[in-house]
Amino acid sequence: MSNAYQDVIIAGFGGQGVMLIGNLLAQAGMEHGLEVSFIPVYGAEMRGGTANCTVVLDEHPIGSPLVREPMSTIILNEPSLSKFQPRLSADGVQIVNASLVAENLLDAAKRTVYIPVNDMAHELGNVKMANMVALGAWLKATGALPLNVVQKALNRVVSAHYAKLISANAKALEQGYNFA
Repeated sequence: MSNAYQDVIIAGFGGQGVMLIGNLLAQAGMEHGLEVSFIPVYGAEMRGGTANCTVVLDEHPIGSPLVREPMSTIILNEPSLSKFQPRLSADGVQIVNASLVAENLLDAAKRTVYIPVNDMAHELGNVKMANMVALGAWLKATGALPLNVVQKALNRVVSAHYAKLISANAKALEQGYNFA
């Protein structure tokens, strides 16, 4: 990686696993030897309200964890698209949930991976893994981290209570990666 700097805003409804994949990305970044910052933002109610987080990854110490014009976004619902699509940098990339966001809302000038993450997760047997499918697509689109590094970090981020889901989540990451 010549320039490992990457930032992303991940946004969706509370309960879609926005914070989980932000946390996973930060953990994987640390395990890969990068500096990381992770800032969660919750709306009025966590489950059902809006939630977003910002993750910054860099080889160098991070001057500010705040990101006004993100290099990339992972958008899981329409309210998040309307809020963050205008902020995406001109040469950035957005991963957009085709299962919940109408295609006519996409800005044609923005580089977009339009992926049906809910549908793909449903095919894998658990619609709650839509976040992992989206993260996998982001990994492929940005090249920020190797897929296997993020899959390995699942062991430290997914609680022991859900350990049986780790391999399923790893597969969901791979599905999104392969789609993108």
